[in-house]
Amino acid sequence: MEIRKTGLEDMDAAMAIYAAARAFMADSGNPHQWTNGYPSRETVLGDIETGKSHVCVEGDEILGVFYFAQEDEPVYHRILEGAWLDDRPYGVVHRIAVAGPGKGIVSFCLGWCLDRCGSLRIDTHRDNAPMRKALLKNGFHYCGLVYYGETEERLAFQRLRS
Repeated sequence: MEIRKTGLEDMDAAMAIYAAARAFMADSGNPHQWTNGYPSRETVLGDIETGKSHVCVEGDEILGVFYFAQEDEPVYHRILEGAWLDDRPYGVVHRIAVAGPGKGIVSFCLGWCLDRCGSLRIDTHRDNAPMRKALLKNGFHYCGLVYYGETEERLAFQRLRS
């Protein structure tokens, strides 16, 4: 497997993976995280145009898609019922989705991101048990709660490269 920037030619495959991920989340007891077609084609296009969308590929097959950037995430400025592990610069992962579970794709993608920044933050919906399990399996620590807007609570995690 390898990671590369998502190209415009990858848009249909990325959108198909996101659609499958929405269905998987709903079937796994998490119907509230990615609703109303999120992430939209416009969101993914913006991620591609800014160079922050990446795909995990094996040969010609796209196995996963995600947003990764080494940037400040404003939502992470306010964390409740906990604290970040440190306050040094970090990478952030959003919108990670894979073509199918059980292939180690999430672990591969998260490891690739961590190798580039040394401190990685991510958040997920409370009902997203598969993602919470994957984060803990990959050495992430639960740090507290962050909010998108006033009501969209997310569980926040961080991992430092040891």
